[in-house]
Amino acid sequence: MEVVNQLVAVGQFRIFKEPLGFVKLLEWFFSIFAFATCGSYTGEFCLSVECPNKNESDLSIEVEFSYPFRLHQVYFDAPACKGTEQEKVFLIGDYSSSAEFFVTIAVFAFLYSLGTIVVYVFMQDKYRENNKGPMIDFVVTAVFAFMWLVSSSAWAKGLSDVKEATDPDSVIKSVTACREANVKCKEIREPVTSGLNTSVVFGFLNLVLWLGNLWFVFKETGWSAPFMKYPPPQEKQPAPDTYGDAYNQAPGYGQQDSYGQQGGYQPDYSQQGYGQQGDYGQQGSYVQGGPTSFANQM
Repeated sequence: MEVVNQLVAVGQFRIFKEPLGFVKLLEWFFSIFAFATCGSYTGEFCLSVECPNKNESDLSIEVEFSYPFRLHQVYFDAPACKGTEQEKVFLIGDYSSSAEFFVTIAVFAFLYSLGTIVVYVFMQDKYRENNKGPMIDFVVTAVFAFMWLVSSSAWAKGLSDVKEATDPDSVIKSVTACREANVKCKEIREPVTSGLNTSVVFGFLNLVLWLGNLWFVFKETGWSAPFMKYPPPQEKQPAPDTYGDAYNQAPGYGQQDSYGQQGGYQPDYSQQGYGQQGDYGQQGSYVQGGPTSFANQM
C-alpha cells in the first residue's frame, strides 16, 4: 500500500484529466481491441454435397480458417460421387499480408501508447525538458496516424476478399462433383465475421484518435505559439484615494483660500498673537472692508 501511495505521490496522474493524457489512454485502449479482434479470429462455414448414391454423400462438410488468412493452405475433403473417392478442395487466396500488417501496427501502437503513458505520469519533467519530448512525440504520432490509415484501408479490402473467398456459394464452385447436374450442393452455414468487421471499425477509430491527438501534442511542442493571438495587456489603473478625495473636496479643508480671505473673520494666530506688536485692538482687525481697530471705532 505504501508503494502505491508513493507512486501516486510521485506520478502526475492529473495528466489524464487533460486532453493529451486522456486521448493517449484511449489510443492504448482501442489498439488492444484492434489487434485482439483480428489476431484471435477463427471462422468456420459448412456445406453439403449430396450424390445420387446416398452412401457417397457428405451432408456436413465443415471448413475452418483463422488468422492470418492464408486460405490457399486451407483445404477440405469433398466426395467425388465415384465410390469412396475423395477430392481435396483448397480455398483460394492469401490475405496474410494485409492482416498481419494491420495487427503489427496495432501492437506497436499499443506498446508506444503504453510507453508514453508511463513517461507522462512518471517522467513528465524529462518529457518537457528542452522541448525534445513533445517534438519526438509529435513526429511519432504523425507516423502512426498515417500507418493507421494505410493498414486499416488495406485490411478493409483484405477482409472483403476473405469474405468472398470463404462464402460457401463460392467454395461450392470449386468442388468438381458439384458441377454435375445430378449432384446437389448447398450451403449449410456461413462464417460469422462480425469480429473482423469490428476490427476494421477499431482501425479507423484509432485513425481518428491519433489524428486528433496530433493537435494536443502540437500544442506541447510550442510551435503553435506564433499562431496564438492574445488580447493586448491593459494598463492597471491606480485605485482612487476615496478618503483623500473626499477630504480635499469638502468645503473648508485642504483649500488654499481660507474663510478669512473670502470675506470672513480670519485672525492669523501663527504669526501674531496677543501682545505682539501691539494689542488686539491694534492688530486684530476685520480683513476686508471693516474698521482697522476697535479703538478707532471708539
